[in-house]
This record gives sequence, structure tokens and C-alpha cells, in this order.
Amino acid sequence: MNATALIAEDEPLLAQALQAELARAWPALQVLATVGDGEAAVAHALRLRPDVLFLDIRMPGQTGLQAAAELADEWPEGVPFPALVFVTAYDAYAVQAFETQAVDYVLKPVQPERLARTVQRVQQVLAQRQPASGHGGGVAFDEVTLARLRALLAGAETSPSPRLQVISASVGQGIRMVPIGEVLVFEAADKYVRVLTAKTEVLIRTPLKELLPQLDPAMFWQVHRGTVVRADAIDSVQRDEAGKHSLRLRGRPENWPVSRLYAGQFKAM
Repeated sequence: MNATALIAEDEPLLAQALQAELARAWPALQVLATVGDGEAAVAHALRLRPDVLFLDIRMPGQTGLQAAAELADEWPEGVPFPALVFVTAYDAYAVQAFETQAVDYVLKPVQPERLARTVQRVQQVLAQRQPASGHGGGVAFDEVTLARLRALLAGAETSPSPRLQVISASVGQGIRMVPIGEVLVFEAADKYVRVLTAKTEVLIRTPLKELLPQLDPAMFWQVHRGTVVRADAIDSVQRDEAGKHSLRLRGRPENWPVSRLYAGQFKAM
């Protein structure tokens, strides 16, 4: 089966080894590019639109899971989403989580026998899809794919960190204490995170990805890769003619965009 692939792996020797093993296991696979970080993986995938993505879990700046989530947000409508294969050195417990979510994986260092099984799985998936013009196929972009990504992201963010009760933010020469019960939105903004209540706004330097494990997931929902909102403050969710979702919060005047990855949370009961 002819198909195209992109490899994202920050260790050059491992990237070379994976490409060499792929050449033996799947001679008809064309590797379009090999990149070393998550940001480059997103940029190249959007430009090249490969059939398969091999994403290292741990890369500088952006993990493989975060890169996949960003691609889910940015991927063009109507274009088959790539089959995702994560490259990981995780232990057996983490691998079990990947198996449960039915997202394929390759353990480092690459073992030819295991890679051959991965190739067979991916080929079966691609063969079940209608070929896109100029491609060998692709995984249809459906809610199942998005749900698996959400579950994997949630698992990666699981942490024994204690739940936040109050946000402390520098304001001038002092510190403002904001009770977590008053917070409506956490929004990533450059090197800061905006913390919004109904009446105030403060900036903190803690990255959103470090805040997430400290927030109660039943109380705060991620609706975009850079936005987390208070669930019980959501007033309404709208969908425009282009299929894009946005929401309104009680106590705030803004419309907040909801990414494709998280739109499935807002289905009528």
C-alpha cells in the first residue's frame, strides 16, 4: 500500500532508526519529512498532510500529545486526518492506557516485530477509508478520534497535585488573592495566563499546562488548547455556519471559541 508519513522525534539517531525500520517493514511508505519538535511537527503536517504521523511523546516545547491536539484544532475540514502512532519510552502502565484508547504506539528502542504489527494495523485502518485525492487514505476525522485524544490528554495531565483553592497574583507591589470559586476563565496569553472573574482580571506566570492538574476537572473544562472555563458558568454554546463552536459565560461579555477537539462535550442531553 502506498502512503506518506511524517516522523517527529527529537533524538536524531532514534529518528534514523525508525525510518530505517519503516523502510524494511513498509517499503511503499514515503517519509515526507523528519522533524525534532512538536511545533515543527504541526507546521509540517499541516503543509504536507501525511497519511500517518509518528509522534514522539516527549519532545522539546510541545509534546506529541499536544501536537496532535493542536492538529485536531487546525486540520482542514474535509481532509482525512492522519493515522496517529505515538513513539514512547513509557512503562507498561502507560502503554496500557494507549492500548485502552486504541491509539497505536511504538516503544523505544524500536523493535522490528512490534513495528511490523503497527504497520499492519495502520495499513488496515487506511484500507478501510476512502482514498483522498493524492493520498493513500487517512483516518476519518470523527468524534471517536477526538474522544481518544481527549482521553489521552487527560491521562497525561493526571497528577497527585493538590487542588488549587486560591490564585495568588502579583499586582503592582502587592499580591492579590483570588478564590478559585470566583474564577470563570483561565486563558493562556504569551508568557502569562489571564485569570478572569466576573469583575477582575489578573495575570500569573504559571503555564496553563501546569495549572490543569491542580484544577478540579468537574469544575473547570478545557474548551480550547489555551482556554479553560468554569463549567457551571457556561450559559450557552452556539455553532456558526462554518461549524465552529463558541460559548458565553454568565458574568463575562466575551464569546469564547471552542475547538474541534472539545466541541463534543457540548451535546444536547
